Amino acid sequence: MGRNGGTDEISGSTTRPNADVSKVRLVNNLMAITYDVIVIGAGVVGCAVARRFTLEGASVLVLEKSTDILDGASKGNSALLHTGFDEPTDFLELQCIKDGYHEFTEIHEKLGLPVLKTGGLVIAWTADEDKRLQGLIDHAYANGVTDVERLTAKQITTREPHLSESIVGGFLIPQEYVIDPWSTPYAYLLQAIENGAAVLRETEVTGGQFDGSIWRLNTSRGVAKGKTIINCAGLYGDRMDTLLLGECEFSIRPRKGQFLVYDKPASRLVSSIILPVPSEITKGVVITPTIFGNVLVGPTAEEQDSREDTSVDSETLHSLREKGERMVPGLRDVTVTATYAGIRPATEFKDYSITFHSDRNYVSVGGIRSTGLSAALGIASYVFGQGRFEKNNYKTVKNIIWPNISSLAQDDERDWARPGNGGVVCHCELVTRREIERALTGPLAAASLSGLKRRTRVTMGRCQGFYCAAQLGEITAGRFVEPVAVGTSRGT
Repeated sequence: MGRNGGTDEISGSTTRPNADVSKVRLVNNLMAITYDVIVIGAGVVGCAVARRFTLEGASVLVLEKSTDILDGASKGNSALLHTGFDEPTDFLELQCIKDGYHEFTEIHEKLGLPVLKTGGLVIAWTADEDKRLQGLIDHAYANGVTDVERLTAKQITTREPHLSESIVGGFLIPQEYVIDPWSTPYAYLLQAIENGAAVLRETEVTGGQFDGSIWRLNTSRGVAKGKTIINCAGLYGDRMDTLLLGECEFSIRPRKGQFLVYDKPASRLVSSIILPVPSEITKGVVITPTIFGNVLVGPTAEEQDSREDTSVDSETLHSLREKGERMVPGLRDVTVTATYAGIRPATEFKDYSITFHSDRNYVSVGGIRSTGLSAALGIASYVFGQGRFEKNNYKTVKNIIWPNISSLAQDDERDWARPGNGGVVCHCELVTRREIERALTGPLAAASLSGLKRRTRVTMGRCQGFYCAAQLGEITAGRFVEPVAVGTSRGT
């Protein structure tokens, strides 16, 4: 695993925690193999695409420029498993959401991925919004979501007694659920690796040439060779297309969404996903329980030029908090333990921008905005099927390996309750030493503090690492380029 020790990400050989020795080994192996598919980007979509093609029998290499996976748009989202009830009926996005939802519900138990079956409530807070509810219900039916149920204000407050009394009406979408936003794509990519895929992090694509049959990608670790390129670069998807194809059919227009995370006592106030009546521009501010026992409020929708600026600002957060506490007054008595922002790779188009360049063996998967977590498996199936990759006669994996991910869900059995766990290191989130050490080993070992957070939730509780940073620094010593410092940053 390069500087992290353990197993080498591409060759499977054992290495010492020496970055220079490992990098030479990686480059030598990289140049010797021609892969069927090279996936650029290890966000949720890239992880799902790598999984699909690997299980279909293709040899797959995933290239990620960041230190760890999910370091781009995928690190900040609402963690909702969406039915697609409110998506435009003729959009590719809806098809991918529905297919992704269906596949996730089929496989999540095999991968050990938790689901919080909350249901969703679309609530009208004004008479004007109430008039629009029936149209939304009719639209849900047209999208195949036929179990929605119109509710009166009294029925809603009976179900959610801590909501404001200013409710006018609403409806229930029973199958809107909450999932783990980080363990889910991690499991997809880990399954790809366990079944034969290779992954290289800290590997930036800097150029490439196609000779009519083979792509040669210039990377920061040498030349990678592949028959087909699938661009899942997210916030940099348009730039990657331009770099490799000389053109792009969409432009990324970054859209920031800021979030508030309320402490665990807030979970008694909200048991359903509370959804607003959506506008033309945004789905609006959502209040939702999380799989980890907190309550999330957000996101905002702010257009910006930067693809990297995930800063939050006090004025926007104050406004967000006012909105949340207006809908759930009891939140005023609960501490906000974290704030963060995610950037969605929006484009000038409302639908996804998935383009097949069959003459150049290249697929561009762009414009996957806030629904990427729900749609990822569906996108992967769409790319494989629409690209007619079955004609390549890959040898489908017969005895699929199903790695089981340790659940971080608040209500599931956790490692702190099991013997021999080495003791609890992060008391806010009840993360054990054994959980941390496991996350630092294996084919997708955490390579940064942010990656370790997403795998274990260490430092993500109310103290934000104030009490556990010293011990965490000792455990992770020599493993990260940036050592863990006392007083870790808030959010993800």
